[in-house]
Amino acid sequence: MAKKSFAELIKSPGMPVLVDFYADWCGPCKTMNPVVEQLAKDFSGKLKVIKINVDKNQAAAQQYRVQGVPTFMLFKNGQIIWKQAGAVPGHQLSQIIQQNI
Repeated sequence: MAKKSFAELIKSPGMPVLVDFYADWCGPCKTMNPVVEQLAKDFSGKLKVIKINVDKNQAAAQQYRVQGVPTFMLFKNGQIIWKQAGAVPGHQLSQIIQQNI
């Protein structure tokens, strides 16, 4: 299977896409991992979750002006509808997703 481009991944029709820009060396990113995994389970079938390692995908990070990690973005039909840098409490992330599905 061909590897999809970032642009293809975020254009999930009818389903919002949560993108977690992270780095392996980032402490807050590691703290957010279980939160993001839980959200992926909670919203299974309603939300697509993509994790992007900024060290391996610098083009995507630059294109979306990711200046710190973790940075979370919610896309709908390929458009950014929400963005926040830094760790986000799980309930807050869940609320934002809930409002957009």
